[in-house]
Order: sequence, then C-alpha cells, then structure tokens
Amino acid sequence: MSWLESFILGLVQGLTEFLPISSSAHLRLTAAFAGWHDPGAAFTAITQIGTEAAVLIYFRKDIARIISAWFGSLLGKVPRSDHDAQMGWLVIVGSIPIGVLGVTFKDQIEGPFRDLRLIATTLIVMGIVLGIADRLAARDETGGKHRAVKERKSLKELGVRDGLIFGICQAMALIPGVSRSGATISGGLLMGYTREAAARYSFLLAIPAVLASGAFELKDAGEGGHVSWGPTIFATIIAFIVGYAVIAWFMKFITTKSFMPFVYYRILLGIVLFALVGAGALSPHAGESAG
Repeated sequence: MSWLESFILGLVQGLTEFLPISSSAHLRLTAAFAGWHDPGAAFTAITQIGTEAAVLIYFRKDIARIISAWFGSLLGKVPRSDHDAQMGWLVIVGSIPIGVLGVTFKDQIEGPFRDLRLIATTLIVMGIVLGIADRLAARDETGGKHRAVKERKSLKELGVRDGLIFGICQAMALIPGVSRSGATISGGLLMGYTREAAARYSFLLAIPAVLASGAFELKDAGEGGHVSWGPTIFATIIAFIVGYAVIAWFMKFITTKSFMPFVYYRILLGIVLFALVGAGALSPHAGESAG
C-alpha cells in the first residue's frame, strides 16, 4: 500500500465511520474504483481504532462518568439504579451480539461478505430501513392534522431488552454496506428513541466492539506480518483527525435535520454499483487480492 492510498483510505474512513453510509463499504469501493487492492478487514479494523479514539475524546466526560459510576456500583459506593452505572452494564450487554457473531463469521466477513453485489444490496436495503425509521421519528416529532406530537424516549429509558436489540442491530454491520451507525440508529428510531439518543448510544456501544476488533486484528497482523504498518498507522491518524470533526458536525446536524440525505445517497450508490457490475464495467470482486 502506498502513502497516497493510505491517506485517501484514512480520509474515507474518517469521513464515513460515523455517518450512516458504511465506512467498510466505502473503503472497499474506493479501492475497487481506484484499481487498488482491497484494503481488507484487518486494515479496516485497525484504522477504526483511530476513529474510535475520536469518540473517546469527544465523549470523554460521558465515558468517564459512566466508568466511574459502573465501578462505584460494583464496590457498593454508587446505587445500582444510578443511570450512569446502568449505562455501563447496558454497553456490555449490547456488545455481546457483535462479539459472538464477529468471531463466528470471521471467515465470511473477510471473504464472501466483501462481494460488491452484496454491498450494493445492503446499501439499498438498509437505506430504505433508515428512511422508514426516520419518517416515523419525524411523524412523532411533528404530529399532524389528526395526530398529537408523541414524545420519544431518551437514554434514561434504555433497558436490557432495548440494549440487546441495539446490540443485534450493531452486529448487522459486520456485513459491509450495512453501517454500524446506520443499523443502530435505525433500530433506536424504530424502538421510539430520539435521533440524538440513538446516535449517542450508537457511538458509546461501538467503543468496546471496535477496540476489541482492532486489538484482535493487531494480534493477527503481528503474527502474520501481512499489514503495511507505516501506511496503516498513517491512515489511522488521518481517520482520527477527520473522524473527530465529523462527530462534532454530525451530533449538531441530527438535532435539527433528518437522515433522508443519507438515505437517498445510499440508495443511489447501491443502484449505480449494481449498474456498473451488471454492465461488466466493474467486477464484483474488483480490488480483491490475497495479499
């Protein structure tokens, strides 16, 4: 991997990780369109550590409060009913599905799941799901001629059942094209949570999953020696810087705007991808390599 490739892929990772459009799909597509080798699941997982570091810094106060309350509840210094203590447990519960499925389907994630036809399908299908969820949220928030405004749930109303459903939604993002934030936010909106609550929990829930995945891939990469460390670290730094700016923008955006621009983008990209593959202009395995 060249330094130019690592810069562009790091930029793509930072721009797309937190938006509901799938960073793994965009890394795969960037390589395919540019004629580069597929950066692979290992590169994706490692560069995600950079974007997750941005989450740790942006939400540092929330994270410090949750960790402190969680440990305090274990020691009996904080009531188990404390919201922040409960959030600690809920993040753990919500992380179980992706941990189990990630290990179970590791070979498929790094192989068949990266087929461009599957990515096009997930882009479109999850785009439609996000659009439906967004419309339902807008209807509750604005009401209508024959409907009163319906108050949506905040994270204070999050329980084990909803936390597990959030986790299952996050696990769907193991398939490129689904989008971790897109799946969890859609799930949250469909369960009646506000856009801000769904996005915030989505970011918090991603922390253990992404860091664990990155550590796992780091171990394998260290043993196998199949990662270009210089360019990969450079891409991770770029992803961190860009990712932090995207989080700040996105959290402000969702307080007043809908997710429909992302819905239209996903569906259009999926259709274009299907057209290119169908016309033979792009192989469904473009960019793949063994190395």
